[in-house]
Amino acid sequence: MITLPKTPNWRFISSHPAYFLAFGFGSGLSPFAPGTAGSLAAFPLYFLLMPLLGQTMMLVALVAAFIMGIWFCDKTGRALGVADHGGIVWDEIVAFMLILLFVPQTLFWFGVAFGLFRLFDIWKPFPIRYFDTRIKNGFGVMLDDLLAAAYALIVLQGLLWLWTK
Repeated sequence: MITLPKTPNWRFISSHPAYFLAFGFGSGLSPFAPGTAGSLAAFPLYFLLMPLLGQTMMLVALVAAFIMGIWFCDKTGRALGVADHGGIVWDEIVAFMLILLFVPQTLFWFGVAFGLFRLFDIWKPFPIRYFDTRIKNGFGVMLDDLLAAAYALIVLQGLLWLWTK
């Protein structure tokens, strides 16, 4: 049995595949803004998988990643004794990859999407904060970021509509 450090480290996340994935391949170990680091980790994963899978299969893969993330994040949160530990960033990775799938594939729109997603993930407007404070398991961890992604996508669609007017 592994002795848990006060602050998770490489030894902890490498002790089980669920921990490694929940911590976003190590990006969640960032000492500063691990959620932002996790969101940034979505970029290389997206650019690696998108050409291989295409949009439809990428969407299927993201649904699978969401479902598996419920287990990864729950197992990791239980091991740490904190349901939504700041280093658990699989939720950010999956949610932000979903956003990337539906925005124009340009650096500008990727930047706008990133900013909006981080805004809604940190701000947690209703009903995100409601669910975040009440559902304390892997599903809750994954859900609040999915809702933040939905808010970001709605605003992005509005901006795209205005941009093309």
